[in-house]
Amino acid sequence: MLKKYRIIDYDFFLVIMVIGLTIIGIMAINSAEPASKNKQVAGLVMGIVLMIFISLFDYLFLIKFYVLFYIINVILLALVLSPLGSNTNGAQRWINLFGITFQPSEAAKILLILFYAQFIMKYKDRIKSFGFIMVCLLLLALPLGLIAMQPDLSTCIMIMTIFASIMFISGISWKIVIAVLSVSIPSVLFVIYNAVQGESSLLHEYQQRRILAWLHPEDYANSDAYQTLNSMMAIGSGQLYGKGYNTNEISSVLNGGFISESSTDLIFTVIGEEFGFVGACLVIMLILAISVRCFMISLRALNRAGEIIAAGVGAWIGFQGFINIGVATGVIPNTGIPLPFVSYGLTSLLSSFMGIGFVLNVRLQSNKYNSGRV
Repeated sequence: MLKKYRIIDYDFFLVIMVIGLTIIGIMAINSAEPASKNKQVAGLVMGIVLMIFISLFDYLFLIKFYVLFYIINVILLALVLSPLGSNTNGAQRWINLFGITFQPSEAAKILLILFYAQFIMKYKDRIKSFGFIMVCLLLLALPLGLIAMQPDLSTCIMIMTIFASIMFISGISWKIVIAVLSVSIPSVLFVIYNAVQGESSLLHEYQQRRILAWLHPEDYANSDAYQTLNSMMAIGSGQLYGKGYNTNEISSVLNGGFISESSTDLIFTVIGEEFGFVGACLVIMLILAISVRCFMISLRALNRAGEIIAAGVGAWIGFQGFINIGVATGVIPNTGIPLPFVSYGLTSLLSSFMGIGFVLNVRLQSNKYNSGRV
């Protein structure tokens, strides 16, 4: 339940970085879509309240309900595919319950981290067993399959990345790690090869087009590569210091209406154009610093569950940030995934703050133990 801690043990550095990154996001959202700013500000306030409350709550007590978390996760993801689901641009990823619209696939990230934290700690003696790893994969298959049916390939990739990080932190055998890499790397290369060989037997048509647009953007300049090319142009035009916050320059790619999803998936474009190379680097450094801080807290955790929670959240923030920025800069194929703490979206924002709340609690628990007060 709720515990008492010393204020000096609270990780204010992590809190300041998270809030600072969210404020940068609110500023960018105000430029891209002013009507959404107030909702994001409200999300920041709710997120801070949730983060503080969870950070003071004993995570070991909460994860005892890991089976319930798993069931809730599956039910919410299943409801997306029901009449309650909301379809936008050919994807059904949102549900409306009691007048509240949210995206269960974003909440799935923190719910699965909590589930595996307790599940793996409970059976930690079996972690090097291939059979146990297969059980973990089977438990992942159901929520992952429901997300794939939306369809939402980018979130599937993100959840698989979080899962891989969790298993690695848990101490699985290096032989299994090498075996997985030996299969996964050639598989990715084969998928890319298959995409360029005319009609693909492995990918949906839109997925194939995204890979081809990534490899040959000049051939898809007016279709699938349109947004990415405009995004790269906008970021480049920001030069060192940018065109200024909420700029009204005629040369602004954003103001010209050439960037869609500018408040969500391509929010980094707004930052690059208005705040330049300096602002873009600041966001990248904050994402990296938050991720590294989570991993550092993981190393000091009291138990396996704490390690998994902190490392899982660190992997989530770090890898998702890399994917989002990679899309905006043309480094990786186009995928629709938000930039943590920056993109508009209350489900994503609140889920991220909840994740940081659990990390803060892991830190508080370890500090309390190390100070000799337990």
